[in-house]
Amino acid sequence: MDYKKAGVDIEAGYKSVELMKEHIKKTMRPEVLTNIGGFSGAFSMSAFKDMEKPTLVSGTDGVGTKLKLAFIMDKHDTVGIDCVAMCVNDIACAGGEPLFFLDYIACGKNIPEKIATIVSGVADGCQQSSAALIGGETAEMPGFYPEDEYDLAGFAVGVVDEKNLITGKELKEGDVLIGMASSGVHSNGFSLVRKVFEMSKESLETYYDELGTTLGEALIAPTKIYVKALRSIKEAGIRVRACSHITGGGFYENVPRMLKDGTHAVIEKNSYPVPPIFTLLAKTGNIDEKMMYNTYNMGLGMIVAVDPADVDKTMGAIKAAGETPYVVGKIEAGEKGVTLC
Repeated sequence: MDYKKAGVDIEAGYKSVELMKEHIKKTMRPEVLTNIGGFSGAFSMSAFKDMEKPTLVSGTDGVGTKLKLAFIMDKHDTVGIDCVAMCVNDIACAGGEPLFFLDYIACGKNIPEKIATIVSGVADGCQQSSAALIGGETAEMPGFYPEDEYDLAGFAVGVVDEKNLITGKELKEGDVLIGMASSGVHSNGFSLVRKVFEMSKESLETYYDELGTTLGEALIAPTKIYVKALRSIKEAGIRVRACSHITGGGFYENVPRMLKDGTHAVIEKNSYPVPPIFTLLAKTGNIDEKMMYNTYNMGLGMIVAVDPADVDKTMGAIKAAGETPYVVGKIEAGEKGVTLC
């Protein structure tokens, strides 16, 4: 008996590392001091030595049951983007600049080519957010996961000068809410998605005219990364007074998180187009509208609050970063919460 006969292939692990190195290399920043394969990742503090009060911000998350689609479709090159997005968007939402990322892949069987494909997506997400992929772990766990399945999670660290933290404390009545378009369902609410739609290869390969693509391609579209858009707003000299990353819990859970006591967000549902995947999901599953807005991003992945005088400049900065913005509402005085009208 040996480790390989027990189900863990050490040589496959070595090969996975070698195959993923070419992807990781694309994410490197000057501050990275270690090579892939060491026991830890080292990152120089020179990136924030000139800040008055450098403050670390962090985020950790996974892809969730969206991975089930990747298994059925045998498509593993974009879920890594989802993993990075869920972490770095939270950091950017606080005003932070992502510095580095680490991933964790747990699988039933280490197939080096598949692992490298997953990591290629992680690297793509890191490139989109200018974060270095400085380390990670691939755990082969036979008997714990089926051989053709895996889980994917990650952890990111960023930095912000304390004076630039976005906390919502500066929020005022009359501030304008600007939303940034999502790419679809992103990485939340897939337990409900999987109840509504049949999770079979045939079902996911079905083409829908209203989607302009197959159901599977619409659902597996990677989560938008908003780091460049928020950076563009900051570089334009605009102070974001509050910010919300619309993830699990949709509008009703996430928008209040950006508010201070005594402020109330009002969002106009008709102020932006709702992507057809949500319309199809609600119709097919007979899901109540409030439940949709309480579960999904409904087409807005990030919402910022700015001074009315900064609206045009903010819209221009978001567009310059390649994202699509909409003026979607305003801040009123009142009980902390959100009204959708």
